[in-house]
Amino acid sequence: MQARGEFDVDLKPLDPYAKGSEGIKLGRLSIDKTFRGDLVARSQGEMLTVTAGIEGSAGYVAIEQVTGTLQGKRGTFVLQHFGLMSQGQNRLILEVAPDSGTGQLVKLAGTMTIKIENGKHFYEFDYST
Repeated sequence: MQARGEFDVDLKPLDPYAKGSEGIKLGRLSIDKTFRGDLVARSQGEMLTVTAGIEGSAGYVAIEQVTGTLQGKRGTFVLQHFGLMSQGQNRLILEVAPDSGTGQLVKLAGTMTIKIENGKHFYEFDYST
């Protein structure tokens, strides 16, 4: 099945445990999202980032727990992120963490794609329950 919609995201810097050295910057951020469309939900999580001082190159990992309704089914689940940008070329993997679903989403599995157009964030979520 597929769910689509839009979301707002609020990222705020947190104190990192490690800061990096020799031109490497490590960061830590909080994630707060509000999803609309086929997924009506809110999420909270944390992100770890790295930049190496070369324009267009960075990496991040993140975990966020989503709470709400997916096409009429209520529950929670966790999205795990792995993102790389190499001189402007992006690769992003967003998957439901195995066995993280609760409520009516207890058997949820799937992958999410994110697109940003004109400053707005959109998702496409391919999933099974």
